[in-house]
Amino acid sequence: MRLRSIAALLLLLPVAAVTVLALQPVKATLPPRPAPPEPLRATLAIAPLDDALTFARSMDSSGTSTLAVRRYQDGTVSGVDLAPLMQPGEDAIALYNRLGYDAVAAFIAAGGKDLSRDAATLTVPVELRSVHSAAATNYPEHADEAKVEDGPFLFAKLAQPTGPRASVPAIKGLLDYEVELCLVTLTPLATAGGAKGGLILCNDITDRAALLRGADVSDITSGKGFTDGKSGRGFLPVGDLLVIPRDLKTFVKPLELNLSVNGQARQKTRVTQWIWDLDRLLLETARRKDAVWTWREGQARLPVSAQGVIPDRTLILAGTPAGTVFKGPGPATLVRGTLDWVASFGKHSLVQAIIERTITDDRATNAYLQPGDVVTIRVDRMGTLENRVEVQDAP
Repeated sequence: MRLRSIAALLLLLPVAAVTVLALQPVKATLPPRPAPPEPLRATLAIAPLDDALTFARSMDSSGTSTLAVRRYQDGTVSGVDLAPLMQPGEDAIALYNRLGYDAVAAFIAAGGKDLSRDAATLTVPVELRSVHSAAATNYPEHADEAKVEDGPFLFAKLAQPTGPRASVPAIKGLLDYEVELCLVTLTPLATAGGAKGGLILCNDITDRAALLRGADVSDITSGKGFTDGKSGRGFLPVGDLLVIPRDLKTFVKPLELNLSVNGQARQKTRVTQWIWDLDRLLLETARRKDAVWTWREGQARLPVSAQGVIPDRTLILAGTPAGTVFKGPGPATLVRGTLDWVASFGKHSLVQAIIERTITDDRATNAYLQPGDVVTIRVDRMGTLENRVEVQDAP
């Protein structure tokens, strides 16, 4: 995103070309919005016990239940009730840490009480922290569409995870979606030891307007502005399943990320098309342990100690593929921003003028998420999310 150099070059364009580009009206880039879909009644493949343990947590009028998932059929999740195995206050992570993979798998294989729950009752499958490490432009095609060079890079995402059916707050900015595979640390994890732990799906909700206004476009990979644009209440819905693979590297190979909005496919990519794999993401997190970002609520750091250890129950967001609403400023927007800057007689910097024009033009397209839109994520062996955008009361 070298806006400064691009904008400077635009000043050299012929006057006629500038005029034609600048006067073109900004129109919606998407077809008319379809009606939001009916509630998701998904059928998913679930990994066999030899490959992974799959956990879900249900909350309804009868209370909270944790189950080992064996089937996900027509919106109903079925498996083995883990209550006889769990101690008071335990969740699936605590149970796994106490007994280990083989003991939990043996209990599940032996049968036990069968438990079925409507997927609509599933909540965040385990307790998670609110400070996470996230990767930007970790998929080449997304870096290209966002017009970002020199990535990938990391930033701190500060958000308490919400459930797979949680609503997303409508905002005045530019609300965007991002499907991501996330590593879940089960115990304090030494970054030098390689990736290990669980996996969960994440919807990395983003306010592109806040991100653009806070970003350092001369050094986008500094991560400045990303915490502002990607943090806050309701900005991190997570999937309905926690999956703990026996072999992490083998498990992720066939996974395909899928995201749709109002039933229209937007993102679809094999997970392993990433640039940095999970091992590399951990190493890069440790390398940036001293990084500090100033954001609207103070200072932010990556969740890693001076010794390179990431706390348990932390998410490592592995990045999103192509297909987000944000595409980076196009030529016409760059021209309009340059003309705005000229008309302001230098009241704002050229870069600021282009950023504000980008936000204005993008808002005019009506392409970003609007109240009533439904974002659906579905990945075999990993679970689902279904998040509706809603106007919410201030906290």
